[in-house]
Amino acid sequence: MSETPLSRRFQTRAIQALWRLLSRWSPAALWRLARRLGPLVHRFSARERQVTDANLQVVFPEQNASTRHRLARESLRHSTATMLELGFAWMGAPQRVESSIHAVHGRELLDDARAAGRGVIVLAPHFGNWEVLNFWLSSHFPFTAMYEPPKIGALDPVIRAGRERMGASLVPTNPRGVAALLKALKRCEAVGILPDQEPDWRGGVFADFYGRPAYTATLLPKLVARTQARVVTGVARRRTAGEGFEIHFLAADARVYDADETIAARGVNASVEAVIALDPAQYQWEYKRYRKTLQEQQGDPDHRRHRLYR
Repeated sequence: MSETPLSRRFQTRAIQALWRLLSRWSPAALWRLARRLGPLVHRFSARERQVTDANLQVVFPEQNASTRHRLARESLRHSTATMLELGFAWMGAPQRVESSIHAVHGRELLDDARAAGRGVIVLAPHFGNWEVLNFWLSSHFPFTAMYEPPKIGALDPVIRAGRERMGASLVPTNPRGVAALLKALKRCEAVGILPDQEPDWRGGVFADFYGRPAYTATLLPKLVARTQARVVTGVARRRTAGEGFEIHFLAADARVYDADETIAARGVNASVEAVIALDPAQYQWEYKRYRKTLQEQQGDPDHRRHRLYR
């Protein structure tokens, strides 16, 4: 049964009310709630559990099944926490969000690049709470990021307001948006791009991610080639017991600067692997990172048997 306009409006208002309510909670309280809800997500959300398990078998084959099972449960707790923290990141009092960030590691990578007249491309994988990372970046630097409206269109103004409230500039995921990123980099500003989402077939190449080919976007090497920007990986890592966050900036793998797009894409994936090593449980393993296959791209009629996911 399709949703009626009335039911969609009710759903939108309910989500907004929940975000406003949770915006008043502390990160520690939200983490305690996530620790209670996470096991339920693991038990009853078959899709998230199955994808997480499949990904962990690929990336940590040396671990035994019980170790991977514990990691999967903890990962879904962190993903649950990220969803609960959206209201805090988007609607919480700015001073509360800022004070929840207890340390910033590697800020000099951004400062030094801008002092040298270079823009900075921040690779922001789905690790920890990327909305808190957006909050910090847009609070401290001129910052531009690509943005795709949500499936529930009525939530778009709310999400956009939350992400832009500290000064971020959101641009569409199309050639106009790419042009805006180029202009920002030429002004020696910072831009953010997602390094771990599969692009459309014409927008990427296959490059190893934990030893298995993953279809990876080639936007980064195009931006680097035209602007000579520096590249860092950035995440907001949740602290033990959910007591706020720490921002980490790591220098990207040197291969991201290679003119060969396949080599550069491997550098992007290696950069993501390096930041995941900070705490593997905080990565969003329920995303189908290996959805596309090389066999499918090559037109193999039997390509379905190479799929990792059901």
